[in-house]
Amino acid sequence: MIFYNQVYQYTDKEEKNRIRVIEIDSDVTYFVELHGVTSMPKRATTMDLEAEIQSDILLHIPDPFAKSYSDKDLTEKQIQKRDEDWGIVSEGWDNLKGDLLNKKIRDRAFDKLAYQYNTSKIKVKRVFTRFWQRGLNKNAILSDYMYSGGKGRERNLINAAKVGRPRKYMPLSTGINITEEIKKQFKYVIKKYYRKKEQPSLTDTYYYLLREFYADKYYEYNVLKYNVWDASRIPTYDQFYYWFKKFEDPQTDIKLRHSSKEFELKHRPLLSNSTLETDGPGTRFQIDATIADVYLVSSFDRSLIIGRPIVYGVIDVYSRMITGIYVGLEGPSWLGAMMALDNMVMNKVEFCNKYDIPIKESEWPANHLPEIIIADRGEFEGYSVENLINNLNVKIENTSPYRGDLKGIIERYFRTMNGKIKRMAPGAIQKEYRERGDDDYRHDATLNLIEFTTIIIRLVIEHNKKIIDKYPLETEMIADRLKANPINLWYWGIENKKGRLQTVTNQSILRLNLLPKGNAIVTREGIKFKGLSYGSERAINEQWYLKFRKKSIEIVYDPRNMNQLYIPHTDGYNFDTCYLLDTSEQFKGSFFEEIQFFQELREELKKEETINQIENIINADAEIEAIINEAVAEKKSTVPINLSKSEKIKNIRVNRQAEKIMNRNNEQFDLIDKVNEQPTQVVEFTSKTLKSEVLTKKSNSRLMEKLKKKRDEEFEKGN
Repeated sequence: MIFYNQVYQYTDKEEKNRIRVIEIDSDVTYFVELHGVTSMPKRATTMDLEAEIQSDILLHIPDPFAKSYSDKDLTEKQIQKRDEDWGIVSEGWDNLKGDLLNKKIRDRAFDKLAYQYNTSKIKVKRVFTRFWQRGLNKNAILSDYMYSGGKGRERNLINAAKVGRPRKYMPLSTGINITEEIKKQFKYVIKKYYRKKEQPSLTDTYYYLLREFYADKYYEYNVLKYNVWDASRIPTYDQFYYWFKKFEDPQTDIKLRHSSKEFELKHRPLLSNSTLETDGPGTRFQIDATIADVYLVSSFDRSLIIGRPIVYGVIDVYSRMITGIYVGLEGPSWLGAMMALDNMVMNKVEFCNKYDIPIKESEWPANHLPEIIIADRGEFEGYSVENLINNLNVKIENTSPYRGDLKGIIERYFRTMNGKIKRMAPGAIQKEYRERGDDDYRHDATLNLIEFTTIIIRLVIEHNKKIIDKYPLETEMIADRLKANPINLWYWGIENKKGRLQTVTNQSILRLNLLPKGNAIVTREGIKFKGLSYGSERAINEQWYLKFRKKSIEIVYDPRNMNQLYIPHTDGYNFDTCYLLDTSEQFKGSFFEEIQFFQELREELKKEETINQIENIINADAEIEAIINEAVAEKKSTVPINLSKSEKIKNIRVNRQAEKIMNRNNEQFDLIDKVNEQPTQVVEFTSKTLKSEVLTKKSNSRLMEKLKKKRDEEFEKGN
């Protein structure tokens, strides 16, 4: 409810946010803003203001000008000036209130008062502003002497009396009573300042409370400053802390100060476990990747450091058995995940033999597909996931971003693995940030990729035989005196539970469904994919290049070897192979990234040359224009103006023949080398030679004369 002479503060405005109610007239409320040297009344409907109060947009706050002055504490000059100004205010507010509240005729009331009291209009406005802003009482119009005294200037205090507030003992203030309005202020600052990503402390939030609601604003050298009220008029920190704990919402605070992911990852209640979501081995596999905390060296030269390897792991949720791994340099990406899934269905005895680790099949019996794979969204969104789902009957569950806890079992295994590597392997990362003077652990890198893979296999075999602490054993397991290691749990689950294990008889079929997909275009030049040309026996036999030109077909490819593409059949078990044509022979044996690099480089070179090409065209055009302009000018100066159109095109054939004869003299070949500065030789011509030369010259001369004569005759006929 709105009250007369009450002070309120808007919570949705940074500046000009405090108002004082100066009049309530039926359904209309008049108020002034508590800022500015002059602040005139504004009007709003009482219903609108009450609605803003109900929605906590407008909060009631203590009166910032509620101060008690005694005349004995004022100087005679202050009292005299106050009484003079009060005469103006009382006359206007008692007799001209309606005019002063009406914006259209307010200036007339100010003019009348200024004339009546022989003062300026601006002074009348300022006096009324202080009256309205500071409490609608006589002492409200006192001038701001508290800001006088030359603040910021050094005083000469030699032989001067003591300045400033006299020292005296004051009892500790107990603060103010916490009303419902003050509780709203507490809630407001907690929401606005405390629950932010910047994570301000509770003490900082308390200071924001004082700044927002319990301080006066003023400017010192154009810098905004705050003057906090006396301790008897503000809530204490202990009061604020007490009510903060009352209002505390840990879930909301964590989500807003950190993130929802942070809450779900580290603070949500743990009332279940992953094992309860399974019904035997193969129900759910979890797959994830980590960058191992160790630096490796090249397999060809141990002096070359190749960085940290990627380790992918696939684990059965029910038994905790590692069912697939990949150690390499691919990823974290679909390629790395693809390699781990390929290893998942591989016979592990054969796999371990490649690394000279002899095992029995019972030590690592996993070579199956599961019913469900839980994976990261980034790696298993798109690519060949649809093929896994549709062709191999494997469901994919993608976790939310940054929710590693949803794959907690494989994450925990990675932590254990990395911890052991850090303790044993040279070149392991000992701490995240090295300080000045610390040894660079990268210099200690010793293991190559093959050796590191062998270590990971050893750790997997050890894990599969290790007792799992806190495994939720069923009563039947306890009755069977089961030792809860992954191998025992795997075999017990197969025998006593349903499970969902699927056997893959042909690993190539799995690989066909794992490889990335793409779209190729059938053209006359072959099947085009990523700028490369491929050919297919099926395409030739079925005349694709004639029947299906510009048709898009779905293919799968291995980015590590672009020599072949594969066109899968709809059954998901058969395919046609496309081979690289001679026109793209230069990219044979290249990785997909290498081909992309060369193609991008080619485009960059073309773009770099674009400016030069444009310059060449512009310069050539300019030279051509110059030649044309010169020819036009010469034609104008040499060709008679009075020639008719028919005269211009007459005798074209004769003119052409004459021009041809002249050109032949210039174009004829002379195969005798001419040596500069040779001594002059006297050549004796026989009468026969001389006669031949004279006849040749005469012959040419007669031909030219005949051509000229014929041209002149044709010209005269035309006239």
